[in-house]
Amino acid sequence: MKFSYWHTSIIATTLLLAIPLAVVVANVFVPAGEVWRHLAATVLQDYIVNSLLLMFGVAIGSLILGVGSAWLVSVTEFPGRKYFEWALLLPMAIPAYIIAYTYTGMLDFAGPVQSSLRELTGWGYGDYWFPEIRSLGGAAVMLSLVLYPYIYLLARAAFLSQSLCVLEVSRSLGNGPWCTFFHVGLPLARPAIVAGLSLVLMETLADYGTVQYFGVSTFTTGIFRTWYGLDNAPAAAQLAAMLLLFVVVLVTLERISRRQSRYYNTGKRTQPLQRLKLVGRGRVAASLFCFAILLSGFLLPAAQLASWAINTYQTMIDARFVTLFFNTLELAAISTALALVIALLLNYGRRLQPTRGIRFAVRAAGLGYAIPGTVIAIGVVIPFGWFDNTLDSWMRAQFDVSTGLLLSGTIAALVFAYMVRFLAVSLHAVESGLERITPSMDEAARAMGEKPLGILGRIHIPMLKGSLITALLLVFVDVLKELPATLILRPFNFNTLAVRAYELASDERLADSSTAALAIVVAGLVPVILLSRSLSKTRSFAK
Repeated sequence: MKFSYWHTSIIATTLLLAIPLAVVVANVFVPAGEVWRHLAATVLQDYIVNSLLLMFGVAIGSLILGVGSAWLVSVTEFPGRKYFEWALLLPMAIPAYIIAYTYTGMLDFAGPVQSSLRELTGWGYGDYWFPEIRSLGGAAVMLSLVLYPYIYLLARAAFLSQSLCVLEVSRSLGNGPWCTFFHVGLPLARPAIVAGLSLVLMETLADYGTVQYFGVSTFTTGIFRTWYGLDNAPAAAQLAAMLLLFVVVLVTLERISRRQSRYYNTGKRTQPLQRLKLVGRGRVAASLFCFAILLSGFLLPAAQLASWAINTYQTMIDARFVTLFFNTLELAAISTALALVIALLLNYGRRLQPTRGIRFAVRAAGLGYAIPGTVIAIGVVIPFGWFDNTLDSWMRAQFDVSTGLLLSGTIAALVFAYMVRFLAVSLHAVESGLERITPSMDEAARAMGEKPLGILGRIHIPMLKGSLITALLLVFVDVLKELPATLILRPFNFNTLAVRAYELASDERLADSSTAALAIVVAGLVPVILLSRSLSKTRSFAK
């Protein structure tokens, strides 16, 4: 196998995956006529302001929940700590739109909370004030509850890897846990926290189900309205380009932050670190803080979904639900397998010939994770629709035969969008595994006459088993939860669990949506638990 084959394959794959982004950028220069002027004069300002306010609210909430809990479970000792250190990642298994539906059912006027309040007090409608869940503030809270694990995960890893000497010096000077946190731990963990925050904000910009259900006008809801309501592809693409600009700014700021900050660990990390045992009110407050996060982000919504599912499963679990279940599994299985194969070939090709061009191409192939699903869907449907229409017109003119829709409106288009969106997850997992395999193994195999594909199949894949399984689980769950791209690109009369839950919730059938929602949550628990338990073993502590 010659290197030119790997080189050509990597470049071709990168160019193919770049099509959606290129289409969105190119449509910025396509005239949208009166539609764009109407958007600019009426709703564009709302999209910008609401998106910025939502990002600010989610940033504050996620930082408080993620950084505070990460510090507590990493370097302090309090009741329940060993359970909280992995359980605090469980909200990651719940999509934002599902927790939004659940809390709406619990907190609306007819929900159990307000109904119980009226029964206890005798109040009627208008006699009391209750916070409105369907609002921009409510959307920020919902997103914070399920997105803070991104910050918690990276911040905890940073706290666990910090220098033993630095922390011990701070303690020897008489600093308590919070003083050490603000003056030592937090500054050292800043790069990791910023990286986690950037992921949170990108996921916030990509959200559609939550903001649509809560009636908050953001770029994602505007793109859907322009695409379906106004039937104007160029205007929708231009809104997508503006949303993409937000993402580019976030990525740029995150990279600038990392480039300008340098933090080094100079102390020994081999000896166990003595956890700081909290006493009195501190230990109680730490336990209550972590339990409140877990209760709000996972236990309450999961319990409510289970309660609804028990009451409705007899009418909701039928042949249609089984079809939805297998449709979801089919999409997830196909997408996961393709993402794994592509990630393996791209990373192995870079390992064979780590030139600057190849490294850049592989990095570029993974940029789709930073692009919202709505933007990717618009970038897929426009070129695929153009190809189908062009081919159909030519076939009609030449042979009087209609080819119909070959790409757009098919599973192929949907899987392609998933590849663009989630390939980065597989790329990073496989890359981390390959980096742990010494190059001397490749050299020994080549000396024995083994070809590159033989080395990959007989040596690397068996040694990458753990990384490959991790990539499979993560991509599988991401595909299960993806909503915006699926809504736009799914074939006619083809639904998934995520789409079904969204449709039922949009019709205010929250209890009926619980079976599909709960199935997604349960499927997401396995990789989250495996990930959290593996992180718990990253550093030893003194008993």
